[in-house]
Amino acid sequence: QVQLVESGGGLVQPGGSLRLACAASGSISIYAMGWYRQAPGKQRELVAVITSGDSINYADSVKGRFTISRDNAKNTVYLQMNSLNAEDTAVYYCNAHRRRRWKDDDYWGQGTQVTVSS
Repeated sequence: QVQLVESGGGLVQPGGSLRLACAASGSISIYAMGWYRQAPGKQRELVAVITSGDSINYADSVKGRFTISRDNAKNTVYLQMNSLNAEDTAVYYCNAHRRRRWKDDDYWGQGTQVTVSS
């Protein structure tokens, strides 16, 4: 069992930056770590994912603006968000995922609100 706690959300002006952090209660080295977001009235969507082997994928909407990274020694994954715009407003969730033979491990944080507004 892994517990995830997100932090770093808040209110930021368009064009601004935020850095989200997701702290895990245990080792994350074996997990693919992802950031998802859910805007009001919309489905949760993948923002970025970094695998246990440090392969990275981004949603097209955030490529070139967001950077995901992980620090396994600190059991923490980060999401650096630059050039934010109103469309980035959402609750951001951290996810830890590991494929298993019968049932994958899948853990979620409680989410952190990001609001981009002038």
